[in-house]
Amino acid sequence: MTGHIRIGTRGSALALAQAEQAADQLVTAGVFESYELVVIKTTGDRIQDRSLAEIGGKGLFIKEIEEALLDRRVALAIHSMKDLPGFVAPGTVLEGALPRADPSDTLITRNGENSLQELPKGACLGTSSLRRQFQAKVLRPDLKVVPLRGNVDTRLRKLNEPQKQFDATLLATAGLSRLGRDLPNAQPVPVNAMLPAIAQGTLGFQVREGDSELRAALEQTAHRETLLTTRAERSLLRALSGSCKVPLAGYARMSNAQTISLEGRLGRPDGSVVVQAKAQGEPGMAEQLGKEVANQLMSNGGERLLHELGIQVNWENLK
Repeated sequence: MTGHIRIGTRGSALALAQAEQAADQLVTAGVFESYELVVIKTTGDRIQDRSLAEIGGKGLFIKEIEEALLDRRVALAIHSMKDLPGFVAPGTVLEGALPRADPSDTLITRNGENSLQELPKGACLGTSSLRRQFQAKVLRPDLKVVPLRGNVDTRLRKLNEPQKQFDATLLATAGLSRLGRDLPNAQPVPVNAMLPAIAQGTLGFQVREGDSELRAALEQTAHRETLLTTRAERSLLRALSGSCKVPLAGYARMSNAQTISLEGRLGRPDGSVVVQAKAQGEPGMAEQLGKEVANQLMSNGGERLLHELGIQVNWENLK
C-alpha cells in the first residue's frame, strides 16, 4: 500500500465529488492510505464561450493536470473518462478501473416533458455535444439545437432562466447521480436510442508510467468488466482519431464473462446521415474489437461522412 498521495482533479462540483468518491474507494481497497485533492484549472474550464471543437478538443480538460502529473506535483489524476482524448500524454498511462456507473444520458426539460418525443415542435435543445446533437436530431429532426457549455449547475441554471432560451438539455446520468441530484423534470434516455459517449460513466486513473508500485496496486483492484469494455471503447476512439470534433458514440457491454459486444455510431450533426457498426469477441480481443468496429464504420459510409465534415483520420490507427 502506498502512503499519502496528492490527487489532481478539475475544480467543478462534479469533478470534486467524483474524485473524492473514487479516492475513498481506493483507500478502502488498500491502494493508498490517505490523500489530498489538488484542484487544477484547465484550459477547457477557463474558456466557456466557445465549443470544444473550436478551441482544441477534449485534451484541453486534462492538459494542465497531465503537466502536474509529469512534474510530480501530483501522483494520480482522476478524470471522467468521457472527457479524455484517445491518447494521453507520453510518460503517463491509464490504470485500473472502478465499476462503471450508469452510462446513459438524462434528458432534463423546463416544462416537465418526459422524452424528446414529448417536446413541443421546434423546441430548443441546449447541448454542445455533436454526439448528442445528431442522435437527438434523428429522433426529432425539428429540434433546434443551440450550443450550451458549462458545468452541471451552469447548464441547469441556463435551462431555467426567465428568458426561456432552452426547452431541454442532456447531461450524463452518472454525473447527476454522483452529485446526488434528483431532478423532477429528468428522465434517462435508453442507451439504444442515444448511444453514450466513449467510456461515459467511467472514472479514469492516470499515473506516471514509471510509478510501478501505484500502478500495480491499481491493477490489482481493477473491476474486470469495466476495464475490458472501456478498453474496447477507447480503442474505437483512437482508431478514428476521436475528439469532440468527431460525432462518435460507442458502447461496449459484456453479456457474460466471455463475450464483449461493441457498438459504434457516427452521424452528421443534423441527423441526416447515421452510420452504425457492431462486433463481438472474447475479452482478450477488446483492443481489436475497437479497430474492427472503426473499420466497419469507415466502410459503411463513415469515411465519406468524416471527409465531408473536414475530419482527417490517421489510417495507421485503424490497422
